[in-house]
Amino acid sequence: MSDDATVIIRRDGRAGRILLNRPRVLNTLTLDMVRAMTKALIEFRDDPHVHAVVVEGTGDRAFCAGGDIRALRDGQLSGDRAGVEEFFREEYDLNFLIAGYNKPYVALIDGICMGGGIGVSVHGAYRVATEQAMFAMPETAIGFFPDIGGTFFLPRLPGQLGVYLGLTGLRTTGADAVHAGFATHFISRANLPALSAALADIGVAALARFAEKLPPYGLTPHLEAIDRCFAADTIGEIAARLAAEAGEWAAPALQAFHHVSPTALAFTLEAFRRAADMTLRDALDAEFRLTRTTMAYPDFAEGVRAMVVDKDRQPKWSPASIDAIQQAEVARMFL
Repeated sequence: MSDDATVIIRRDGRAGRILLNRPRVLNTLTLDMVRAMTKALIEFRDDPHVHAVVVEGTGDRAFCAGGDIRALRDGQLSGDRAGVEEFFREEYDLNFLIAGYNKPYVALIDGICMGGGIGVSVHGAYRVATEQAMFAMPETAIGFFPDIGGTFFLPRLPGQLGVYLGLTGLRTTGADAVHAGFATHFISRANLPALSAALADIGVAALARFAEKLPPYGLTPHLEAIDRCFAADTIGEIAARLAAEAGEWAAPALQAFHHVSPTALAFTLEAFRRAADMTLRDALDAEFRLTRTTMAYPDFAEGVRAMVVDKDRQPKWSPASIDAIQQAEVARMFL
């Protein structure tokens, strides 16, 4: 495949390689890229010469910054709901394929990894993060919810950590990503090319050779308070508990609550609660259904406009505050 392709697929020694190749737009995923990855994984799965699959992103800024939300917004506004649904269905099927893959799946994550980028990494068996890796699920900031299986895996992180990260969209960087559960191994960026080469030579045994000792988890002193605040039943109560917290950790979380879509906070929390007893397949199917109502809600188009299209960072949410959330309207999104 030519180097100008958005996904470069090749076999290298024992490894099947998938290289996301849209560095100018942070390797954001399109439907064609989802299809290319799916096709490659099916072919590698049946290739006896491929012992492991290695996924990387081109450039030093991002592994993958998520799905192409500008294109999804355009499709929603133009009435091309069929095209939007096609993207989500095939993306979620790819996530499920990765989760049950029959060979070691290794994501080498350097730079930004958000949304759909987490979807093509966290479901795999091995996720390697460098000190420059940055994980986030910032969907509530665009009036959406953490999808790609986010409603499944975030609530299953220790305590209320995943609920905290999923609602606020706050970042997890470097070695902290391993502590949190987004990654399985930590390595310095300078050693990443050598690890990548070794994976093609000796397979996943290379991970033990290159993995580095983790420094202490930055959030350890605050985990008890995070659990206390984010175990509340409603967004309003979570916000009240955050406001009552004396620790400095709570200020960014409370600030995020006042910046992101109030309605998105509410339906995201409800989605987390509903997915608690679901399988990954069931959670992905529920997320697919939820995209239909949440994308049709005005906050999605407005959020993408403010954060991606016009970039004024001044979204006008409906309603504008947590106090004005209508729980009956949130419940209708799940019908």
